[in-house]
Amino acid sequence: MGRGDGSGRIVSPEGADDTGAGILHVDMDAFYASVEQLDDPSLRGRPIIVGGEDGRSVVSSASYQARRFGVRSAMPVGQALRLCPTAIVVPPNFARYVELSRQVMDLFRDVTPLVEPLSIDEAFLDVRGARRLWGSPGVIARDLRARVHDETGLTCSVGAAATKHVAKIASTMSKPDGLLIVPEASTAQFLAPLSVRALWGIGPKAAEALESRGVRTVADVLETPAASLDRALGPAMSRRIQQLVRGVDARLVTTEHVEKSVGHEETFHTDISDAGALRAELRRLADRVGARLRKGGWEARTIAIKVRYSDFTTVTRSVTLAEPTDVGQRIGDAAHELFDALDRPLPVRLVGVRAEKLGPAGGAPASLWDDDEDWRRVEGALDDAHARFGRAAVTRAALLDTSRGGGSLPSNPRPPHPE
Repeated sequence: MGRGDGSGRIVSPEGADDTGAGILHVDMDAFYASVEQLDDPSLRGRPIIVGGEDGRSVVSSASYQARRFGVRSAMPVGQALRLCPTAIVVPPNFARYVELSRQVMDLFRDVTPLVEPLSIDEAFLDVRGARRLWGSPGVIARDLRARVHDETGLTCSVGAAATKHVAKIASTMSKPDGLLIVPEASTAQFLAPLSVRALWGIGPKAAEALESRGVRTVADVLETPAASLDRALGPAMSRRIQQLVRGVDARLVTTEHVEKSVGHEETFHTDISDAGALRAELRRLADRVGARLRKGGWEARTIAIKVRYSDFTTVTRSVTLAEPTDVGQRIGDAAHELFDALDRPLPVRLVGVRAEKLGPAGGAPASLWDDDEDWRRVEGALDDAHARFGRAAVTRAALLDTSRGGGSLPSNPRPPHPE
């Protein structure tokens, strides 16, 4: 199977059978790094790292030349430079990435209205209804790849299959700048030799649980009794995996994005031990999460925090609220309670706050009284002030002069919405 550095790449020949392969997964190749190389031709063909230059930031993207040295996204920049000392560190330009993402997504929508963006640089397309206009799925995929390159200067990789799950695996195997088509009748044959780690949704812990039982490939999963899979993965994941390995994936390409969570995190320039400074940062992040919830018309039932220590050990904690909320004060209070319950053996490198289990605002039954009424008025006024004068115009007094990091990209930026 193709790896993150492009080795092991597999592509389909011209005219390959594409019967029933009407779902495309399109993934831009090393998107941030490729954009930087596009805008600065002197960087082309060279190992580059997109990230902060202070060495404490994490890698947002790396060119394939850097990946061959073991550099990966989310790796500390300092570690990446030790692996690839000749790499050039380029600060991120997120506005430029959004601009090109919007252009690419518009090209997708020229082919079919059934486009489901997964992130800023990848999307599913359902082209089953576009055959009369544009040709078979293989023809559409090849033409789309050529058009993306001609109109943006960037390359993408495409997987074409009968389901979203198999299409995503195929696009990964074809990277970079490739196309892999899996006709519907060949789905089982395609999946059988793959590692269980290739399955969408199988993380490192689940993979280790399977491998410790001798279940290493999709073929092994098919031969393993359901009861054994239940014990290894839990009944819910076991049932889902048993469907996926058989090529069964009922998920449709959906054009409406439903937020599953809203979060912000910050990496500090220097590790912090002071509990007051950390609590202040959690409060600031909670306010930002609350503002995003209100802007999106959501309320959250669960609040989670993330804390990464100086040795890169990372812990997460969460709590389910009695009532859903979009109030930053309430989110911050929950974050503080979670934080105060933690043992903190080392200075802290990163903190984050996330709102989960989202639902439409006002969807919960109304209470007899609203404990947060005053805070709702305050935060509503702050929202208005931020909209008029910018986020820096008004802030909590407790947040002034706190030492924190800054400038890091969102860990999973959303694609821009179509105009």
